Amino acid sequence: MDTLVEFLVSAAILVGGVFALVGSFGLARLPDFYLRLHGPTKASTLGVGGTIFASLLFFSWQEQSLRLQELLIVLFLFITAPVSAHMLAKAAMHRQLRRREDTRGRPWKQ
Repeated sequence: MDTLVEFLVSAAILVGGVFALVGSFGLARLPDFYLRLHGPTKASTLGVGGTIFASLLFFSWQEQSLRLQELLIVLFLFITAPVSAHMLAKAAMHRQLRRREDTRGRPWKQ
């Protein structure tokens, strides 16, 4: 059974790492603010969630009890990331931050 838990922890760390890497590439490579906003809020959140899920599996298995600290971290992460992205987008819209022409949606008149 230890091998199965180790495999699941390794898979969760790898999946979390891949999502975090994709999110950081999105943050660095996407052309405007509104497109760049998706990198850290979507993919990186899943990356950190996968890593914390691996921690939850590992330490719950080692101590033979459910670790609630990791569940609270994931809960707060999944609540605060969309709220912060929404606030950043609203601030950018308020300041009428320039966007690329191929960005979909017209949140304000230009």
